[in-house]
Amino acid sequence: MKVAILSVTEKGKKLSNNLKQLLEKDPTIIDIHTFHKNIKKNINDIFNDIHSDNLNNNNNFNNGLNDNLSKNHNTNFDVIIGIMATGILIRSIALNIQSKTRDPAIIAMDEKGKYTISLVSGHLGRANEITEKIAKLTNSKPVITTATDINNKIGIDTLVNKYYWEIDNKNNILNFNKAILEEKRINLLINKKKNKKIKYIDDIKNYLKSQNHNTVEIIDLKNEELSIENKYPELSSVDITEINRNPNKNFDLVATFHKHRLFFREKNMVLGIGAKANVSKEKVIKAIHASVKNLNIPIERINSIATAEIKANEVGILEAVKELKIPFKIITLNEIKEFNHSDISCSKLVEEKFGISGVCEPSALIGACENKYSKPKLIHKKTAIDGVTVAIAISS
Repeated sequence: MKVAILSVTEKGKKLSNNLKQLLEKDPTIIDIHTFHKNIKKNINDIFNDIHSDNLNNNNNFNNGLNDNLSKNHNTNFDVIIGIMATGILIRSIALNIQSKTRDPAIIAMDEKGKYTISLVSGHLGRANEITEKIAKLTNSKPVITTATDINNKIGIDTLVNKYYWEIDNKNNILNFNKAILEEKRINLLINKKKNKKIKYIDDIKNYLKSQNHNTVEIIDLKNEELSIENKYPELSSVDITEINRNPNKNFDLVATFHKHRLFFREKNMVLGIGAKANVSKEKVIKAIHASVKNLNIPIERINSIATAEIKANEVGILEAVKELKIPFKIITLNEIKEFNHSDISCSKLVEEKFGISGVCEPSALIGACENKYSKPKLIHKKTAIDGVTVAIAISS
């Protein structure tokens, strides 16, 4: 996640700097920038950054940036934290927010750090999750008001965030969360038509069981003799077409509730790895487990592991991948040399020795690309663990 922290008072600025230092230690926080005063201008610039499809071609936007932003930002912010009165923050963002499916997480804090408040995009933008994280770091009180959370329910969009799924028809989320609140049964179907198998079904079941009165039932159609259309006749012919059509729109999961449907597809998640020479299998496995723990996901959620060709014959990595039974990708040096991405933190040592920016981060990002138009992003930055470096990227 990429974070912008805004403040208006000197006490707020001090808290902003302290929070930045705390968040920088979190491997799931990719980048952080702080802004002080000029709130309306900074907010407008940040939102222009978020909603701009192509910054290089948007001259009006580039001409309007303050020096700090224009020098440091050519990518989108995922999180905006305003250390100020909620009234100031709400009035500042009012003209910029669009919808729950597009807006970033927006969080408010008071300048004394007593409260951390999730304001916008609690689920899809992960504002609730980040609010809890910040509250623990700063010993503040988290304030979360989304109905499913305060009623100890797991919203359908919370599942989407936890397991990094993509929703095809986000506008239908409200109907499902309302049904969850009313404790009505929802079927979550694992698509029989898909060639790959979702290996973390037990983890999903256990996660759902963590809340009382859960009414979401998972049905793995690979274990059923009947096809989707035969077992669930309530699915319309349009639904069946959507499930079965070309691979780019071939869904992994389908949630059903009366006449409502939600179609999910796994984002491609790739773990990039590098290591010192002659690293042991045990150290590699330990590092991989540590990285998925940081993201609070099961290791089975990783679609593949990737490394650069200079590590293609590293025995410890090969043995670890074999034991974990995760598909393995080799990224060529030329692929890395030709790949540019703002998430990559360049390693001078690797660059001097091999002429590439790094190993684990570019390997993860390139591995997560599904086609030439893909815009992958890091969700776990390069972290060194006992001689092994790991990073995780997803398709977008």
